[in-house]
Amino acid sequence: MLTLKILRKLFRILNGDVSPRQIAGGFAFGVILGLTPLLSLHNLLVLFLICIIRVNVSSAIFSMLIFKLLAFLIDPLSHQLGYLLLVDFGFLNSFWTFLYNLPIVPWTGFNNTLVLGSLVISLILFIPNLIVVNKGVVAYRTSLQPKLEKTKLFKLIKATRIYSWYNKISNIVD
Repeated sequence: MLTLKILRKLFRILNGDVSPRQIAGGFAFGVILGLTPLLSLHNLLVLFLICIIRVNVSSAIFSMLIFKLLAFLIDPLSHQLGYLLLVDFGFLNSFWTFLYNLPIVPWTGFNNTLVLGSLVISLILFIPNLIVVNKGVVAYRTSLQPKLEKTKLFKLIKATRIYSWYNKISNIVD
């Protein structure tokens, strides 16, 4: 049932009045939350930004869930990148020492190779996610959505009592 609810919300977001930029912004912030360890200080900053910037919270949650599942596949690469930045690049040692001696920065966990690597990867992916998701939502709304609404299967599903009953229940629950 949770999967159906997530898919319904996704289609509601895509077919709704939400701006493609807001959807893309929420998705990009959700990628940061999904790829990095959840209990870290920088994720509190990301959550704060999601609350104060006009982005779609549902798309942020959706992308966070997707990228939490993908994070396990990306973790070896994140660890290698973090190790490269923390250990192999010796010229950065004084920079890391300086940061570690600041009052709040050690709580970010940047001295963990996985945290640093996954944060760098998610920040590198931030702008491409904004662009790709924005263009994807616009392309979906202009070309694919009208075609889907004209299909017999879509009309058949919308005509059933189960669909109308499910919409009534889901609108009450939301």
